[in-house]
Amino acid sequence: MTTLVRTRRHHQALKLSLPPPIPASKFQTPMYSKTLSPAASLGSPVIKNLFELEKIAVLGHGNGGTVYKVFHKGTSSIYALKVLRFNDDSDRVWQQATREAEILKLVDSPFVIRCNSAFYNNGLAVGSDEPGGADLSFVMEYMEGGSLQDLLVSRKTLLEKEISEVAGCVLLGFRYLHDMQIVHGDIKPSNLLVNGEGKVKIADFGVSHVVDGGGVARHLLLESCMGTCAYMSPERFDPERWGGGGDGFAGDVWSLGVVALECHMGRFPLTRAGQRPDWATLMCIMCFRERVEVPETASPEFRSFVERCLEKDWRKRATVDELLEHPFVN
Repeated sequence: MTTLVRTRRHHQALKLSLPPPIPASKFQTPMYSKTLSPAASLGSPVIKNLFELEKIAVLGHGNGGTVYKVFHKGTSSIYALKVLRFNDDSDRVWQQATREAEILKLVDSPFVIRCNSAFYNNGLAVGSDEPGGADLSFVMEYMEGGSLQDLLVSRKTLLEKEISEVAGCVLLGFRYLHDMQIVHGDIKPSNLLVNGEGKVKIADFGVSHVVDGGGVARHLLLESCMGTCAYMSPERFDPERWGGGGDGFAGDVWSLGVVALECHMGRFPLTRAGQRPDWATLMCIMCFRERVEVPETASPEFRSFVERCLEKDWRKRATVDELLEHPFVN
């Protein structure tokens, strides 16, 4: 309990400065039909119809969707609206999106992005059988600071104190998710969002998984190429060498280690400067490089923290609870 209180107090002191979002000039076509109905909700007040929202700006694009900054007409509250669009041949993407909706209905943590409501454009509830071609929308908590990726683009590197704050927030999010048997599976700077108080929250559960009773993340081995390969752990690249694909939880810890080192170095840390982190390059690194090197500019505490995260054998890698007690975080 002392660690949790201390970590939360430290997080309130982190202030991050980011570039402004992309302005929304004109939205050419309407996004929604009158058949919209709420499918799931967390938070209060619950938004019951997307026509309660007014678009203000485009926050970003990617993976077949767009994120908008929106204004709720009834309460004057600001939200982020994530709209995913699907083609008839995008079954795998649709499965990822519906899995994300199901997970977002379950989670409620100050270190995980909150979802107010989820909608299909045909009125079906999230989790129902869905014919091809439908869109899916999430009304999400608005994070004023943007993403950690935005911050790195703006500032290049972070101070170790700031990296410690980021790591502490993510680890507390991991503890909550892992206790619920949820593996995130795609931790990277663009999936870590920052609010106005400087608190970092975990977002984007499109490739997340629920672990079964045997400790194996369902679909994780079959879908090992899902997520962002640059931040994948060795056991996901080479399950045979590392005794299977791991439990998934250790893979989240590896990804956090890569993110922390990237924040320190100002670039992707596993490859040489200017080298593309493609699948073949990363496979060679995982198979032939003994360990990830931490720059000499790092403090002993930071070096130790990263090395415990980036232990190649997932069975020897630090656990979330161990890392929350690590001197670098505390």
